[in-house]
Amino acid sequence: MSELDLLNLNYATAEQARSAAMEMLADHPRGWSLPQPFYNDPSFFRLDMETIFQHEWLFVGMTAEIPSRGDYLTVEVGQNPVLIVRDGDGGIEAFHNVCRHRGSRICTQPKGKVANLTCPYHQWTYNLKGNLLYTGTAMGEHFDPQAFALRKVHCRQAGGFIFVSLTPDEPPPIDEFLSTLDEYMAPYDMENTRVAAESTIEEQANWKLVVENNRECYHCAGSHPELLRTLLEWDDTNDPRATPEFVADYERQARQWDAEGIPHRQIKFGLRNRIVRMPLKSGTQVMTMDGKTASSRLLGRIKSRELGSMRILHLPNSWNHMQSDHVIVFRVLPVSAQKTLVTTKWLVHKDAEVDVDRLTHVWHATNRQDKELAEQNQRGINSLSYAPGPYSETHEFGVINFIDWYRQALLGEG
Repeated sequence: MSELDLLNLNYATAEQARSAAMEMLADHPRGWSLPQPFYNDPSFFRLDMETIFQHEWLFVGMTAEIPSRGDYLTVEVGQNPVLIVRDGDGGIEAFHNVCRHRGSRICTQPKGKVANLTCPYHQWTYNLKGNLLYTGTAMGEHFDPQAFALRKVHCRQAGGFIFVSLTPDEPPPIDEFLSTLDEYMAPYDMENTRVAAESTIEEQANWKLVVENNRECYHCAGSHPELLRTLLEWDDTNDPRATPEFVADYERQARQWDAEGIPHRQIKFGLRNRIVRMPLKSGTQVMTMDGKTASSRLLGRIKSRELGSMRILHLPNSWNHMQSDHVIVFRVLPVSAQKTLVTTKWLVHKDAEVDVDRLTHVWHATNRQDKELAEQNQRGINSLSYAPGPYSETHEFGVINFIDWYRQALLGEG
């Protein structure tokens, strides 16, 4: 089948979409953007949701957002509402946010606090472990409430991050990454932080375009003047663009980090997860307009404000910047083939005084700029003239790695 035939298929079924996607990927040259349907076809989007977002571990929120018994947060993974709640034993549980009676959503707000989980439709009530407590008398004497507990979702936590996997089967292995995440996040003491600011923007672009945009800074000089006041355009001492001055500054700060017991060596877990600490521009401390403090308190046991940015990548849906006095976490959730939600949260020490405008200015501006870039990218890809193009091996190697991971995940090779 020719490439033109593949592009002109009417992908009426999931199996047709899967077959076409596999054939396209089999012949797709490494280091090139994907064929058009991967970015705009609803059937290919459904394939992404079924194969990736209903299987892989997804970042959903921070443990500091639900510090006490009954605190909860909710997310929508495609058409799957998910509920994450702090139970009475201090643990964190995740459930499908779907009543076992007639399927109504139980918790309807993004965040909240409850004594028990009560469905607003017919008041079926569950405890914080998901066990059904109450249905009234309408179900009759032979009804067995033990058979109707909430359906659980795989849930793990590490370093203050909460991850879920919607697969009913065994989720992908994640223990090694979580162990390292605990180690690298230990200096921040995330249990004693709070969310100082949060934003969610809707981008009219496929989720892969949103991630691709994040995985390179080739566009930064022309689009992100605020961000580049503090951020370097690379995050690896082996990057060919890294200057001798940068390498010397990295080595100087690395000695200081070692003396304070601050982990910083780059660690990768295949193409899915990556942690590395890198300096910011010389003379700056955090990602503010002047590079100076954004919060009155340092985090955890951190002593120096010159901590650079520890960058954490978790595919398919999160990138993060950990700094001395605040952390910034990002979550990507697809909505449709050409719509994606990007949520940004700024966390500080729970007792810190913060100028929120100062704290958020750089990344509010950067997010707006990235939204425009992704949406213009999507509009161009929708054109009849679009054809895959080559990525730069030096400036866009992060995008190449992402597409390699995506291909592996979709083909079941990862």
